[in-house]
Order: sequence, then C-alpha cells, then structure tokens
Amino acid sequence: MKIMSNEQLVVSYRDALKSGSGVDKEWIRLLQGEIKKRGLKPTKD
Repeated sequence: MKIMSNEQLVVSYRDALKSGSGVDKEWIRLLQGEIKKRGLKPTKD
C-alpha cells in the first residue's frame, strides 16, 4: 500500500487510535503493518 505519504499514514493511524471504535480495529491493524514495513515511528517526540 503506497497510496498514502508517510505523514498521512501516521496521522491516519493516530486518528484511528483516538476514535477507538470496533470498526477501526481492522484499519488499525492494516496501518500498523504498513508503518512497520516503512520503518516509521507513529509516536510524537
């Protein structure tokens, strides 16, 4: 999945975590996998 830029990917991941709804569980898993694949760190420093 190379549709999103790295920044968009991290922001989408953070938003999905904030929403916390059951529908987003699969989306969170998908984003986590892509973040790991790209070697990004989704936390703020």
